[in-house]
Amino acid sequence: MSALIYSVFGSREEAREVATRLLDEKLIACANVIGRIEALFEWDGERGGGEEIAVLFKTHADRLDAAVARMEQLHPYDTPAILGWRADASGAATAQWLGELVR
Repeated sequence: MSALIYSVFGSREEAREVATRLLDEKLIACANVIGRIEALFEWDGERGGGEEIAVLFKTHADRLDAAVARMEQLHPYDTPAILGWRADASGAATAQWLGELVR
């Protein structure tokens, strides 16, 4: 089964560093660095905003929890937003490709 992880970073370089480490450690098969997004948020009772770099990581469901935990260790933010979920459906070729992570 496939899984996805979404997170944001302060810079493209930070996003690439984390993605490279997760690829090296075989926790993900791909990272799509989507690019700059505008973030509007509430933090510590204050409204804020800014630009961040969005990334979508692709992995196998069996690696999801480990990938999220490792990303928390590697992420440069003190309190990063990291959201992971198992995909209900995926193409056969995608499932096979991501399945190679657990072989």
